[in-house]
This record gives sequence, C-alpha cells and structure tokens, in this order.
Amino acid sequence: MIARGLVLLVAVSLLAVGCATRPPVPVEPGEPPVAERDVSKDGPPLRHIRPEDVKDAVPRPDPILALGNLSPYTVLGETYHILPSLANYRERGIASWYGTKFDGQKTSNGEVYDIYSASAAHKTLPIPCYARVTNLENGRSIVVRVNDRGPFHSDRLIDLSYGAAVKLGFMEVGTAPVEVEVINLAGIDDRRGTLLGSYRFVQLGAFGSESSAQRLRAELQSLVTSPVAVSPVDTGSGLLYRVRIGPMETNEEILLVQQRLEASGYTGTQLLP
Repeated sequence: MIARGLVLLVAVSLLAVGCATRPPVPVEPGEPPVAERDVSKDGPPLRHIRPEDVKDAVPRPDPILALGNLSPYTVLGETYHILPSLANYRERGIASWYGTKFDGQKTSNGEVYDIYSASAAHKTLPIPCYARVTNLENGRSIVVRVNDRGPFHSDRLIDLSYGAAVKLGFMEVGTAPVEVEVINLAGIDDRRGTLLGSYRFVQLGAFGSESSAQRLRAELQSLVTSPVAVSPVDTGSGLLYRVRIGPMETNEEILLVQQRLEASGYTGTQLLP
C-alpha cells in the first residue's frame, strides 16, 4: 500500500477517512475474497494529480460474470439485489471516494484497484459496466469503469476512485451531488447463472518476446497442475505473447492457483473469462 506522508494536509486526510466505509462483500464459495478494509487508514496518495491527468475509462462490452455479482447479498444488516439489467440506468445521489488503503487490492469482481484510474463502486449495478458521472455542482463529468461494491451508506449512491474525484473536483471536500448514467453498449454477454459465469483463466503477463513468455510458461508449469499456455495476440502495433493458466472449472481452483503463485513470488495475476 502507499503510505500517507506527513506533507498531507490534516483536513484533507480527515475528509478522506469518511469516504470509503466499504466492508468486504460476501462472495460465493471459491470466489477470490475482497480483502478486509480498515477505512480509518484511508486517504489520498503522496503523488497528487491534476484533473487533466485523469482519462476517461474506455467502454468495451466485457461479459458480466457470476464473480462480483452475487445476488442478493447482505452487508451491515442491509440486503442488496443486483439489478437484472444495465439498460437506461440513470440516478442522482451523493458520490464519495476511496483511496490509498485499497490501492492494489482486488475489487469485488477480482480486478485490481488503481487509485489514479477512472473506476467506481456501486451497490447494485451489474459489474463490470461503464457509467458517466457528472458533478451537479460544477458540471464536470467523467466516464468510469464500475467494478466494485459499495458505498454502504444509505445516503450515498456511488464510491469513486481518487482519480475520478480529482477529475470531478470534489476530492478535498469528500462528497458531491452527482448524476450517474450507465453507458449502453451492444454485445454484452450476460453469463450470470450459467455454466460460463466464472473466470476460467489466470494470466501472468504479456511479453513482446516469445522466448521470455516460454521461459515463464516452463517455470509456472512446475508449480501448478493446470495447463499453462503461451497465446499470441495482435495488438495492432505488434504481437504480444500472453502466458495463461487454464482453463479451470471452478472459482475455488482459480483461487488456489493464485495463492500458490503468490506464495512463490508471482504477483500481478489477471483473471480472464
């Protein structure tokens, strides 16, 4: 985690503490758990950024999987039901933000939280999805990738990344009235409730050199029993060679593989459908 330094203003730190009271969301057996979060230690990073440094998330029709979309789920005595559809969602409410305490930790659908990126947490939207968030006080807007659960306050609608809060101009005050409008995309495959509702691969990296990818494949094959393969992909500017483990049948199997890799010093795994 990124430690907060003494140079941070006390007032800003205190404001940030109240932004992200997000306990872990219950997950299905075998799902990668969301780490325990001590919100009393949350706050902004040492490296400050300007609004123009934060880029909109780029919408793409990612499949909606079972991971991160358990419904119903209960937190702090309240039960939440994930919406059956993303179509035409628009709502107004209060936005807050979360910071360094969660940086690098896994979100509710197994992705990694980056405080500088444009992302968000929502209690009931199917994830992942994309939404345009507009600050109703100053008219600023940003497109975010919604990939986490929260904020679990009855008076708050959405929890934004630090970067998104900077872009919208409310990082220092902590909260702001916003409008959240989901971006409707064609071709989204909703796999909730199907046999394809889970991630099936763990990716360890993508290399410009096939020999480097093959060396990593050989190292990993001695650690896991699942297949390890090198898969080339054309990025438009050249080939990349992805090293992937799988396919695996259950989320439990994926979690065990991740734990074994991390215990052996392999970090930065990425889950793929």
